[in-house]
Amino acid sequence: MSDAAGLPRRVSGRPPASSGHRRGAQPNGMWGMALFLCSEVTVFGSLFGTYYYLDFRVRHWPPDGIAAPKVTLAAISTAIIMLTVPTMYAAVRSARRGGRHGALGWVLLSMLLQAAFLGLQVAIFRSDLMQFSPRGSAYGSIYFTLLAAHDAHVIIGLALDIGVLWNLWRHGVERYWLLGVRGLALYWYVIDVLAVIVLFVTLTPSL
Repeated sequence: MSDAAGLPRRVSGRPPASSGHRRGAQPNGMWGMALFLCSEVTVFGSLFGTYYYLDFRVRHWPPDGIAAPKVTLAAISTAIIMLTVPTMYAAVRSARRGGRHGALGWVLLSMLLQAAFLGLQVAIFRSDLMQFSPRGSAYGSIYFTLLAAHDAHVIIGLALDIGVLWNLWRHGVERYWLLGVRGLALYWYVIDVLAVIVLFVTLTPSL
């Protein structure tokens, strides 16, 4: 059975495109997620600009007494979250084919990788807090702000993961939750790209 736009109300093992004509425009939900992510990218752009503005205005960055960031653990954590690019892509492909269990499995795997990334980031955050304070210098302020902002978006993403997983388990790959998987994947694609940029920016003194 199809709705007025020619799209199936429930995916039942075949790609949605085989049940009707392809939709010419993206659904409103995807546009909503895209606009939200654009605003978040703008926020991070401001933080990146602030970081380098402060860097260029001082002679020593980080200030004397603060060691340059360690590369290894931060690079490993970023590599882990980048693995969610292919896993989320696989989740979308499974959902498009109506593969409920495949979509559930790929989203769950992505969530575990994202949680591992967050755990490592919290360890880095706590270790750095023992070395210097966000109130002690402009460097400390912008450094911890960048880390905290990115970690907050990962926490939001994990909450979205849980919501999508719960509803996929309860309702299957209905048209609405196919859109949910696609929107979730878009969210993580952008967060993954931001993770690479945050890594590069915060490790600039060590490069």
